[in-house]
Amino acid sequence: MDEIKDAQIRPLRKGDLNAIVEIDKKVLGLSRSEYWQMKIELLQSRSHLPSLVATINDNVVGFILGEASGWEFGIPDTVGWIHTIGVDPAAQKKGVARKLLHEMIMHLKKVGVTSIYVLVSWRDWDLLKFLDSAGFSRGDMINLELKV
Repeated sequence: MDEIKDAQIRPLRKGDLNAIVEIDKKVLGLSRSEYWQMKIELLQSRSHLPSLVATINDNVVGFILGEASGWEFGIPDTVGWIHTIGVDPAAQKKGVARKLLHEMIMHLKKVGVTSIYVLVSWRDWDLLKFLDSAGFSRGDMINLELKV
């Protein structure tokens, strides 16, 4: 596995939307421009924490969205959340996601976060292995589901 050492991490900008939509389309096979525009605007409006992108030669190759909790559902503001992380398939398994995650963790620590949560499908083995290698483990929260 070749590491991408020249990937730069910077705050997400409004002009990055198309690149994020394209990465998502490559990964999931769906074009969800309105979804990503809404998600990014919502996070930017309620969080002082920047979402981040990874670039190589000024081209966006990955992104991470996260925030610090604001006492929703009684969860203290020392809790951070990783909402999503996406990497262009051509740049996967080369350290881009690790760089994005590391930078997001640094931003979360700076605002007083002491625990970070992420929701993952139990069957997403690649993501589970990645997060395990980054130090994540099962937390105290459980998710509950009601099929209707």
